[in-house]
Amino acid sequence: MTHPKNLADQLCVVSVLILFCQMGVLSQLQVGFYANSCGLAEFIVKDEVRAAFAKEKGVAAGLVRMHFHDCFVRGCDASVLIDSTPSNTAEKDSPVNNPSLRGFEVIDNAKSRLEAVCKGIVSCADILAFAARDSVEITGGLGYDVPAGRRDGKISLSSETLTNLPSPTFNVNQLTQSFANKGFSQDEMVTLSGAHTIGRSHCTSFSNRLYNFNGTNSQDPSLDATYAARLKQQCPQGSTDPSLVVPMNPSSPSTTDVGYYIDIQANRGLFTSDQTLLTNPATASQVNLNARNPILWGRKFVAAMVKMGQLDVLTGTSGEIRTNCRVINS
Repeated sequence: MTHPKNLADQLCVVSVLILFCQMGVLSQLQVGFYANSCGLAEFIVKDEVRAAFAKEKGVAAGLVRMHFHDCFVRGCDASVLIDSTPSNTAEKDSPVNNPSLRGFEVIDNAKSRLEAVCKGIVSCADILAFAARDSVEITGGLGYDVPAGRRDGKISLSSETLTNLPSPTFNVNQLTQSFANKGFSQDEMVTLSGAHTIGRSHCTSFSNRLYNFNGTNSQDPSLDATYAARLKQQCPQGSTDPSLVVPMNPSSPSTTDVGYYIDIQANRGLFTSDQTLLTNPATASQVNLNARNPILWGRKFVAAMVKMGQLDVLTGTSGEIRTNCRVINS
């Protein structure tokens, strides 16, 4: 190997190395990881996502959210898929995830098919990463390559969700810190928040903005009055009915687009953590930029999803390849 002769060449080498690290080349994850060992892996996962989406469009948002909730707790190791036992309450049964997290059957179905054709090869963590990508693609046409080679973790603790996952009641500073703890910039935080362009929410996640806001018996003044009135019809005061849900982006709840940012501009962000993005000059600028530039946001979003999918991954001989995504191998 020849050595760089000048500063410009040295900077070029450093830049290439940084780019490779960001792309996952040096993190042991590879695009096409299963090309030789299980060539149908990504096709089978996509087939299951499409089948589930045909029955219920909301499952796509569920799978994107599940991937996020997996990666922010112990890294992308499929710990969110593990069932609770008599001696341990797992992540999926934390109040943060139960009953709102959904899409588990999609992962189960894909895993069953993969075990039939490639026994013990494809990790649950990779299945979840592929399924999230396929969900973004099927709802918005944003396709991207997913570096794979993740292995599955053996620990899942409900208690770790509350300290690692950002709350819908967070303000912009808390959000920024929560994402910074995972290595994301404030811009990437705003970009990933755009995932709220699809999916639904239980009333209990935002009812504090409709009734008795800050102990004042009134609604959040930052919430558009017409939108608030509609939400109150959908979410009666005091109701804890888990079947009561509303779309997070009413104009296009099944399409990955910049409607989320347009809603925030109109004070129709559903969560405190959505509307708070307008309270900071830097994040407000990003909201406005994303709202005006859907192609730019799409590029940033897929880059941030790929980066998120590499959080604290287990590779090589770490972890295991679960036979059943719900249960640690005995």
